[in-house]
Amino acid sequence: MASARVIVNRRESIAALVVFGGGTIAYAQPAAKTARIGLLSLSKAADASGSVGGFVLGLRELGYVDGRNVVIEERDAAGNVDRLPGLAAELVALKVDVIVAPSTPAAQAAKRATSTIPIIFAGAAEPVTDGLVASLAHPGGNVTGLSNASADLVGKRLELLKQAAPKLSRVAVLWHPLQGRNYNDMLKSAEVAAHTLGMQLQPVEARDAPDLDRAFDEIVRAGARAFTVLPLASFFTERKKLIALAAKARLPAVYPSRTYVEDGGLMAYGANLNDLLRRAARYADRILKGARPGDLPVEQATKFELAIHLGAAKALGLTIPRSLLLSAEVVIP
Repeated sequence: MASARVIVNRRESIAALVVFGGGTIAYAQPAAKTARIGLLSLSKAADASGSVGGFVLGLRELGYVDGRNVVIEERDAAGNVDRLPGLAAELVALKVDVIVAPSTPAAQAAKRATSTIPIIFAGAAEPVTDGLVASLAHPGGNVTGLSNASADLVGKRLELLKQAAPKLSRVAVLWHPLQGRNYNDMLKSAEVAAHTLGMQLQPVEARDAPDLDRAFDEIVRAGARAFTVLPLASFFTERKKLIALAAKARLPAVYPSRTYVEDGGLMAYGANLNDLLRRAARYADRILKGARPGDLPVEQATKFELAIHLGAAKALGLTIPRSLLLSAEVVIP
């Protein structure tokens, strides 16, 4: 009778290899569970300029391959906020392990749909004020992620606007009066930057979509010759109307994200949303490995991008300086 040898891998003690004569029987470790991730987008292109690819790349860097050891369930509202609750409910019904939401409206819809499935936002300007987390350092609950807002960015946007229109002396800033501390800091930063640049700042309140027409009438009556927008989910949702109102009033504008430029706006400077989704993959990895979202602090954006629309500049009679064009990551003809 042939002798038997048992070989045990000390690092994986549950796996054994038993050799009988020349035959081999392998007892392998059970296959790892395939993770299921829900990706809830307000608009695939609009949320993060096609950054679904950035999220998939981030997962791949961590060893996750869609269709092999992870399944990504995509739900796209095609720009219609009213569709988000139903799509979030679909992901909850699928019992996904994690929901990734590239925008504040998507994250809010996901949070209303579940208090147990972990949610990762990527690109929320006011995550505390918008009710997504209790605090940036200690989110609590089932939500965490990455914020795309910083008070310093507002000043940078005004600086870029001044470079595009050197004679600019009065600029309006569109803001919502019911936001939190970070939002108020942004407004203060805008005031300091305007003063430094020799411009007069005109804050104009806008609370909802119907209020935008009134706000633009106020901007024009006050003599502002350009404007900027503080980052806010409701402004982002109404970005096409904002761009149309700016074009009608012939006002140069600088926006918080490149999506505005892709939709016809003049300029934008803000967080690289593709990078935020790539970093969101790290959150997903940690959560899938057992971390609680409420224990993972909210991170800030670290990469930023300038986008310019030459067609919009031409329509306004502006010639964008070559130095500005060379520093832009995105230039649309």
